[in-house]
Amino acid sequence: MNLSGEIWIIIPTYNEAKNIAQLMSWILDAIPSGYLVIVDDSSPDGTAKIVCEVARSDERVHLLCRPAKLGYASAVVAGLQFALSEGASVLGYMDADLSHDPQALPLLVSAIQGGADLVIGSRYIAGGKVIGWAWKRKILSRCANWLVRILLGLPIRDSTSGFRLFQRKALEKLQLERLKVNGYAFQFVSTALAVWEGLKVVEVPITFRERQLGRSKMSQNIVFEAANVLIKLTWWRRTGQWLGTPVLVDA
Repeated sequence: MNLSGEIWIIIPTYNEAKNIAQLMSWILDAIPSGYLVIVDDSSPDGTAKIVCEVARSDERVHLLCRPAKLGYASAVVAGLQFALSEGASVLGYMDADLSHDPQALPLLVSAIQGGADLVIGSRYIAGGKVIGWAWKRKILSRCANWLVRILLGLPIRDSTSGFRLFQRKALEKLQLERLKVNGYAFQFVSTALAVWEGLKVVEVPITFRERQLGRSKMSQNIVFEAANVLIKLTWWRRTGQWLGTPVLVDA
């Protein structure tokens, strides 16, 4: 598979002015033939201005500005849809806070070349690790992934990772715009759909580092939404019926 000029990386941003320039430089160094789509939710700290300045001189960089803080999941979907419209055949997304090392991108690309439909940068397989988290955050993440794995029957160790690549055909099959979630529940729901659709999902080890600059977006509301979505998805998977508002609009 020839991936030259076909890899598009989506980066949702909100107040990442301290990190975004460095991240863009590192990604484009790691995959020189790749393209970036920064989806900014009207960051008041000038994130979009920094991206715009880079985009003026580098055609590999694209900026999508949204009128308000509309949420992580919809930002990812908007970026993926833009990349698809530009003809991307391999596309994915990663965090803007430098927690995901762009030097791992060639490893994810290699797994795509090996036939994977979805590649997840995993903290919880052999060779993966987390640096800089407090023990409470580590326990929360481990328990969340264990519950997802058990309740949804997934053979994936890190369903909540936000560092991933898709084959175009796989992404078109999943139709992630169907998902009615706002935050990081998007990760495990999209993982579950990929497994249930029979796609080849591969995990590769990554090192996740806690952000050094800026503020974390993790909050109690994000945790609550994820728990609520997991309960709904588990019930739907077992009964075919939703508890309240569906997570999938066409279900």
